[in-house]
Amino acid sequence: MPLTPLDIHNKEFTRSFRGYDEDEVNEFLDQIIKDYEAVLREKKELFEQVNTQDEKLAHFHNIEETLNKSIMVAQEAADDLRSNAQKEAQLIVKESEKNANRIVNEALSKSRKVMMEMEELKKQASVYKMRFKMLIEAQMEMLQTDDWEQFAGSDDEFNEEELLKEFEEQESKS
Repeated sequence: MPLTPLDIHNKEFTRSFRGYDEDEVNEFLDQIIKDYEAVLREKKELFEQVNTQDEKLAHFHNIEETLNKSIMVAQEAADDLRSNAQKEAQLIVKESEKNANRIVNEALSKSRKVMMEMEELKKQASVYKMRFKMLIEAQMEMLQTDDWEQFAGSDDEFNEEELLKEFEEQESKS
């Protein structure tokens, strides 16, 4: 067990006839006591400083650990955010592709419908042209027959002016 300053102070030496000078020994012991007390005080102060430094170190370790956790959480949040943004972008692209395909399909459908209507109109025009041509040919045949000449030549009293008046009257009635 280490000596204390009190142990040094209370130390009694046995006396001998030719021993050391008691005053000199006492002075030396007083000096040792002072130095020893100073060393113990310094030791205590250093021990307190070490404890304070250990507490600070523990505090900084806690801060470091908290910062590391915060960085990890922030990094995970950033990764999640990036992942969610990529997923959302992919969904937007897919939706846009669907809409584009739908629009293209609708346009193709309308185009086909217009083409079919155009073909139908061409057929109708062709039929109309053929019927009109047949009508004109029939009228031409009728005009070229001898019956028409007989009818026109048999009645001299019937003139064109009267025929036009009758036609105009019929048109105004209808």
